[in-house]
Amino acid sequence: MTGAPLPEPAASPTGTDAGVRSTQRPPRRRWRETLGLLARNPTAAVAGLVLLGIILVAVFDETIAPSGPNEISVDDRLQGPSGEHLFGTDDLGRDIFSRVILGAGVSLRVGFLAVAFALVVGSVIGLLAGYYGRWVDDVLMRLMDVLFAFPAVLLAIAVLAVRGPGAGNTALAIGVVYIPVFARVTRASVLGVREEVYVRASRSVGASDFRILTRHVLPNAAPPIIVQTSISLAFAVLAEAALSFLGLGTQPPNPSWGLMLAEGRGYIDLAWWLAFFPGMAIFLTVLCFNLLGDGLRDVLDPRQRTLMAGGGR
Repeated sequence: MTGAPLPEPAASPTGTDAGVRSTQRPPRRRWRETLGLLARNPTAAVAGLVLLGIILVAVFDETIAPSGPNEISVDDRLQGPSGEHLFGTDDLGRDIFSRVILGAGVSLRVGFLAVAFALVVGSVIGLLAGYYGRWVDDVLMRLMDVLFAFPAVLLAIAVLAVRGPGAGNTALAIGVVYIPVFARVTRASVLGVREEVYVRASRSVGASDFRILTRHVLPNAAPPIIVQTSISLAFAVLAEAALSFLGLGTQPPNPSWGLMLAEGRGYIDLAWWLAFFPGMAIFLTVLCFNLLGDGLRDVLDPRQRTLMAGGGR
């Protein structure tokens, strides 16, 4: 007996997930391919290696530094770069090379904490606004617009004026500044993903919103967020240096690249090395973060990724 075909039974959430995974590359393989394509970009690869070296120096700063950050030697005041003091000494006889190394830990720690805070808070806001839309989107984005309307430096200074100076409060101030940036980037990326077939299929079989957001929406919306993270790290290091230079960030006697620039400002004609070496450390770190961000943008963009994987330019 022939008749109309019976409707197919609804797939279970597990079956839907399996179907979605079958149409996509496994995450581990995808990220292995991404690293391989990034290694083929010489500029991004060199920038990544230099950044890795700077991060290792920041992690093992006390082991690498030949002396402490505040070891004073009156007899060695304002000594130029030499074999004994590679970067010279400051007006108190402190070794600049050791202070630059130890300052890397302070500056990078503030930068990473600030971006991590902004990434978590901003991404959650962007996910909720982009996925639910309607009044949730309107309320959250208007709040982000209010924060975004303030000039970044003035907003950071306002937070520090309330909380007080210090490394921890500096990280909080910079993080507050970058929350709207991550919220906007995440929302825009989620808007392009939430109506995809695999998201609608998961929704149709009764998958929870949390599962859809964490298993399908966020992984596929991640590439722009990753690129924004790299770029924000560069500006966070620069912002920490600027706030410390103004006396609102890291406080003496703790070493910080921005604080060292402020201390060497008065000796720029007499002892150029006081400001030159911490300034070069900031320049090199920010440049490498930006170059790595450009490389990540290329390998995570679908069209560029296809061309690079096929050997095209």
